[in-house]
Amino acid sequence: MATTYPKPEEKSLQALRDVANRLRIHSIRATCASNSGHPSSCCSAAEIMSVLFFHAMRYKPNEPGHPSNDRFVLSKGHAAPVLYAAWAEAGYIKEPELLKLRKIDCDLEGHPTPRLPFVDVATGSLGQGLGAACGMAYTGKYFDKASYRVYCLLGDGESSEGSVWEGLAFGSHYQLDNLVAIFDINRLGQSEAAPLRHDMDTYRKRCEAFGWNTYVVDGHNVEELCRALWQATQQKGKPTAIVAKTFKGRGISGVEDADNWHGKPMPKDKVDSIINSLQSQIQNNKVSPIQPPAGDVPQISTADIKMPSPPAYKTGEKVASRKAYGLALAKLGNASTQVVALDGDTKNSTFAELFKQAHPERYIECYIAEQNMVSVALGCAARNRTIPFASTFAAFFTRAFDHIRMAAISHANIKLCGSHCGVSIGEDGPSQMALEDIAMFRTIPGCTVFYPSDAVSTEHAVCLAANTKGICFIRTSRPETQILYSQDEKFGIGHAKVVRKSDADKVTVIGAGVTLHEALAAADELAKQGIHIRVIDPFTIKPLDAATIISNARTTGGRIITVEDHYKEGGLGEAVAAAVSEEPGVLVQSLAVSGIPRSGKPAELLDMFGISAKHIVAAVKTTFAN
Repeated sequence: MATTYPKPEEKSLQALRDVANRLRIHSIRATCASNSGHPSSCCSAAEIMSVLFFHAMRYKPNEPGHPSNDRFVLSKGHAAPVLYAAWAEAGYIKEPELLKLRKIDCDLEGHPTPRLPFVDVATGSLGQGLGAACGMAYTGKYFDKASYRVYCLLGDGESSEGSVWEGLAFGSHYQLDNLVAIFDINRLGQSEAAPLRHDMDTYRKRCEAFGWNTYVVDGHNVEELCRALWQATQQKGKPTAIVAKTFKGRGISGVEDADNWHGKPMPKDKVDSIINSLQSQIQNNKVSPIQPPAGDVPQISTADIKMPSPPAYKTGEKVASRKAYGLALAKLGNASTQVVALDGDTKNSTFAELFKQAHPERYIECYIAEQNMVSVALGCAARNRTIPFASTFAAFFTRAFDHIRMAAISHANIKLCGSHCGVSIGEDGPSQMALEDIAMFRTIPGCTVFYPSDAVSTEHAVCLAANTKGICFIRTSRPETQILYSQDEKFGIGHAKVVRKSDADKVTVIGAGVTLHEALAAADELAKQGIHIRVIDPFTIKPLDAATIISNARTTGGRIITVEDHYKEGGLGEAVAAAVSEEPGVLVQSLAVSGIPRSGKPAELLDMFGISAKHIVAAVKTTFAN
């Protein structure tokens, strides 16, 4: 590696200036053709994109998703046209395609999504790109141990998001010297100026305070950008922040650095003169040769992971499903070196610490920054490099909901485990009780929602999640519960278990987690009184095994009672009600938590909120009375 800065020749610098202006022209034409988009945001970033894609980055233009390529994350996703323009200049996109921007039959969407092979993570909900870039850089440095670098372009407006600073804290803590964050400080936000405007010194001080090697540059000076990006490669033990002073709408007379041009295409009657002005500054149309990557990424497989042995639990012993999660994850880590675990400083409660003890080199402590943890997991999963499992209290995933939503748009293969669900956690009180999480994850497209009821089913949920593409959520409980299933029991996604059954059953009761055990206790009590009920464990809430529920409901007089440690809205009861909605003569009664709970013993709270065995008994009897 060179120790003195190899300044590019003037003709190379001019080629980068020329590319920047061509990127502006492409962006203006594309947004005009779609009559929507953000050309002014593209223009401020044109030199940055030119220097990145045609000088600094190492990649194969014809294989955008190659695992050895340098990574690029456009956190300011509204500047998508300049990203598409860069790939057109690199030769991957045909130039006429750019004019189909935002059309229904074109994958060049308004904000980048992984419909495009050169996009690893969807962006556009601002402030999320850096966390994903951190996950990619961590994977490159510590898991792949490869030479690829990760670049993230952020806007100044999105730097008001707390998740940006969570990412900055993570990057420096883990010494991600293969990571470069470039801040496009173009002064203007969407509706008014960004809070720091062009106060470059404050941006510099903030980045340095977060432990980043920081350079302030003129973001329209290609030579300054080349130098700063080279300096970043020389830095060891620290990530690099490049704070680039730019002007929104750069190169467009009357628009540059002017208010009220965010998200507006150029007026059609002025486009020709704007393009002619930019064209007059271009000296040639040649693109500098793109340097290939080192090609030092190891070959791996994330497919068909099997547990090394069956569950080792004995029927009747008591184990909390949260502990079974940690044990299962550590065991899965023995089966595949691509399984990695993340946690948000709750590992001694979620039992992710058992994975850390077994596989410390594959555990990432994300501290109390759940938004960033989800984004880091997203970056770890990019290009199928790892299968990340991230855990915290289920309640705290609600603050990361937007990051989870964007992970779905990213078609991310991430696994999330939320412990401490429901009022059954007891004395900690309502702030710690997840009572909205099933509803939240049910709304995520393609998400599989596991709700295991004992340690055996928890171990199967972990293994199934690892082998299921997409977002998976595993809901685990704090109380110790009895083992219900034998070692050789088979489990499948969308396959419920009928755990109590007789020919005399009059009602079907569906419980999950702790409420399944309450339902079984209620069944025992009712049996003493000569009343028999059928009890079902759904195992997955999404997809729900509607066929099993409907067939059992038919044989028990069309009567279903659901019982759940969750609010009524969006939970198990509503999932079951939706599944049977077109079945004539089937009625669903839902027992769920109503109102905001309080501290107390788990048994007291289950009773107070009407989801204990006693209340199930009463509900069954009321069903007959009616």
